[in-house]
Amino acid sequence: MSQQANSSNLEKMTALKENARINDYSILVTGATGFIGKKLLDRLAATGFKVTAMSRTKHPDSKNVKFVAADAFDMESLCNAMKGIEIAFYLLHSMEGSKKEWEQFADREKMQAQNFLKAAEKSGVKRIIYLGGLVNESVELSKHMRSRQEVGQILASGDIPVTELRASVIVGAEGGSYAMLRYLVERLPLMVCPRWVKSTTQPIAVDNVVDYLVGVIKNPVTIGKTFEIGGPDKMTYEQLMRLYSSILNRNLNIIQIPFLTPRLSSYWIDLVTPVKASLARPLVDSLVHDSYVKDKTIENVVPIKLKHMTEAISEAREESKAFRKISKEPEEKTSYKVNQKILLVSLIAMALIGSTYYWMDDRTDVWEPLWLFGSFIWYVSIIFAISFVRQKARLGYLIGGILAWITLAFWMFDNFYVVFEMSLVASEPSIDVTIRNFIGAAIAGLAIFSSHNVFHKVRIYQSRGKPIKETAGAEVPEQSRPVYATDFS
Repeated sequence: MSQQANSSNLEKMTALKENARINDYSILVTGATGFIGKKLLDRLAATGFKVTAMSRTKHPDSKNVKFVAADAFDMESLCNAMKGIEIAFYLLHSMEGSKKEWEQFADREKMQAQNFLKAAEKSGVKRIIYLGGLVNESVELSKHMRSRQEVGQILASGDIPVTELRASVIVGAEGGSYAMLRYLVERLPLMVCPRWVKSTTQPIAVDNVVDYLVGVIKNPVTIGKTFEIGGPDKMTYEQLMRLYSSILNRNLNIIQIPFLTPRLSSYWIDLVTPVKASLARPLVDSLVHDSYVKDKTIENVVPIKLKHMTEAISEAREESKAFRKISKEPEEKTSYKVNQKILLVSLIAMALIGSTYYWMDDRTDVWEPLWLFGSFIWYVSIIFAISFVRQKARLGYLIGGILAWITLAFWMFDNFYVVFEMSLVASEPSIDVTIRNFIGAAIAGLAIFSSHNVFHKVRIYQSRGKPIKETAGAEVPEQSRPVYATDFS
């Protein structure tokens, strides 16, 4: 952009700055029910700006906030949403959804950005402010970070000046990166980590991100420029996990193995935390390489007080306490919590019934080394499953279900002689042991049923209250989007 164009933009934005409060609802916040959008909306409204908030579904208006329903894939709704808009915050992404949608998120983000720019130009928007990702230009970018970069390039390719802020890990109660951090540390006494936990990042508190977004509105010098933003602490993701662990007063044991790819890591995160693999994958991809601030220009242009990570994490933990519990719908026969309790009781009952092999069963086969080894592995797996079920992690439901299927098959094979007059597992059991096997099989069947229910119900519950594409977790207080929580009633 030429110096003359920059000068012209500066004059326009100086005038816009002075009239921003007069031109009611001339500021548009897209993704208004999202992690960043919600907080930005609250901040702008609290400081006196009258703001237009855009989301896929219509929400009730509130003080200084007018909601409009629009979809970035629908040009007509976008143009209607941008009528009278002078400053537009672009906070959209498309990383979640089904597996098919996940694989095509870069194409969807490109289309969203193109549509947004066309609608903005058609509606006479004077400025776009975009929150992108902090990229390392010296390495091959992940699909996620390349998409974030391309979105910024698309928005800047038009006639509207764009201010782009680039951030690395953003720490806040409703954020995916924080949810990964929180649940991995809280649920895993021993953590097996890939090499990417050694990558250097510069995390920033979500409140500081909002400080910068609001700050660039007020300073016309930021027009048409790109700024890197980060907190005061530069650390690896492992150090960030250890910091969180120290806040909990817990020891964190980490084993690093080289063959855990980002894809495998995302599936592991999906099973241990409420963060779906479709979101975990691009988040992990963005952590593979170092990502920290090299250009600190923003500190002089928009001076703010940056929060250290200890404070940011503590505030996120406090904020998460306000999340509202999810209750079962009237049409549901059983709630998530009931199924979870059934699974826990079933697993404990299976363990107790299994112990009878060593005090009720008079067969000598059960004392053979192979039997003893198999029993040891079986009990360790049950303890492991119970631990994760209590923490409401899908990994516990998965292991519990697999164990139940194996146990059901074993006890039925032990009773094989009842129908076929031959024994498969060991020598023929007594009538008491046969009855024991049938009771155990019934308990295992109950465990299979409940594990299947909770494994799928947890996703349904985390999606409740909002359309699936706008959600990533459980409901929170009024006017908030669903977040990463597992507090169900």
